[in-house]
Formats: sequence, C-alpha cells, structure tokens
Amino acid sequence: MEKEQNEQTKKNISKEEEIAENTSETEVDNSNTSDGDDKELEKQTPEQKIFDLEDKLTRTFAEMENQRRRFEKEKEDAFDYGGFSFAKEALSLIDNLERSKEILKKDEALKDSDALDKTLQHLDVIEKDLISIFLKNDIKPIECLNKRLDPNYHQAMIEIENDSKEPGTIIQEIQKGFTIKNRLLRPSLVGVSKKSDDKDKKNEEKQEKEVK
Repeated sequence: MEKEQNEQTKKNISKEEEIAENTSETEVDNSNTSDGDDKELEKQTPEQKIFDLEDKLTRTFAEMENQRRRFEKEKEDAFDYGGFSFAKEALSLIDNLERSKEILKKDEALKDSDALDKTLQHLDVIEKDLISIFLKNDIKPIECLNKRLDPNYHQAMIEIENDSKEPGTIIQEIQKGFTIKNRLLRPSLVGVSKKSDDKDKKNEEKQEKEVK
C-alpha cells in the first residue's frame, strides 16, 4: 500500500515539473518576441521616429480635411436643393393655369366676350406672380423657342414640317421647362422643325440628275 502511494506521489511530482518546464519555455519565447520589438524600435534613429510621426499627422490631417469638405458639400446641396421635390410638384400649378386658359379660349360660348378677356387677364396675373416667386428662389423657366434642340434641357415630342427653319429648331413649346440653381428641374417638351417630304424628294431628284 505504501509502495502504491509512493509511486503515485512520484508521478504527480514529475507532472508538476513538466508543467513548470513548459511554462518557463513559453515565458522565454514571449520575452524573446518583446525583446525583438524593442530592438526594432531601438534601431530607429530619432530622425526616423520624427519622420514617422510627421507622416501619420499629415495623413490624419488630410483625412480630416476630406471629411470636412464632404460635409460642407452635403450641407450646401441640402440648402440649395432641399426643396427640389417641392419645386417640381409646384410646377403643376403653372401647367394647370396654362390648360385652363387654353380651354377657355376654345369655349365657343365665351369666345370674343368681355368675361373671357377679364378671366384670361386674371389668370395671366396669377401666372406672373407664380413665376416671380419661382425666380426669387432661383427657379427659372427655360427659353427654348427658335433655339436648337439641346437634349440637356429639351425633350422633342413631335416633328413639324417647316422649310423656313433649320431642321432641329424648336418651333413649338408644349410644356415649359425649368431649372433650379442651374440644375435641370424638368425639361421643356417641344416640337422641332423638319424639312417637308416634298422638298426632300426634290433635293433627292436634283442630286440624282447631277450625278447622271
């Protein structure tokens, strides 16, 4: 019995010694690693350390400046174009006034009457007041008649035969377009000129004769 206890005690002692050895080896490895990092730092000269710090500061300040500029741009856009959706919907008021005037002009019962003239005058005053309010908020109508079609501001809806104008010239404004602070709010819907078919045929026949 005593022999068994002695043998068990020897085993426990050997295990404890093994654990202690492993622990000491790990501590030695860690100390070697930390010593390596310290040696790397020690290798740097004061000038190199200053250069690294200056580089880090420069990068930090550059990032801060970029963030500031982004914030300023977002703030300006929010201030300038925050009412973009509202302004676009408000244009329907002008559209409805234009439609109302056209309907009244085509009404045979009101044609050439004083009531029609007075009503149209009142509607014109309201429309001018609306446009004046828009102008105060940098919402401006696009001038398009007799100008070349510009896809950035105009949208061609129909082609109209007109030999007195160069092809692609705007000769009809179907719906008025607007800009807000030089940004397109909505394009002008327009009709553009094109050469008549008869003239095209004559030109083709003339060209064929010249070739012959």
